[in-house]
Amino acid sequence: MSFFISEAVAATSDAATTATQGQAGGLSMLVMPLLFLFIFYFMLWRPQSKRAKEQRELVDGLQKGDEIVTTGGMLGKVSEVSDKFLTVTIAADTVIKMQRNAVSTVLPKGTIKTL
Repeated sequence: MSFFISEAVAATSDAATTATQGQAGGLSMLVMPLLFLFIFYFMLWRPQSKRAKEQRELVDGLQKGDEIVTTGGMLGKVSEVSDKFLTVTIAADTVIKMQRNAVSTVLPKGTIKTL
């Protein structure tokens, strides 16, 4: 008979320990995804949105006479600006029309002459 009582006491204390561990495990299961979201935000999403904002400001600020570098690597001088397209002079009688989003960098004035 005492054999059954000791098993019952052991089972009760094991159940209490398991319940306490289950509560702690649930909290850690909630903390880990939040930690991953925090890391994802500061390592990936925030810097990418900052770069996109800077590119948008660069494209919106283009004016006639700006010297630019395209994403393809061509240098040119903006000769006309419209809503979605630019007319760029890349050589003495060579004019191309391109999308505004293809501009990667605006160079300081006079850079093309020094090259």
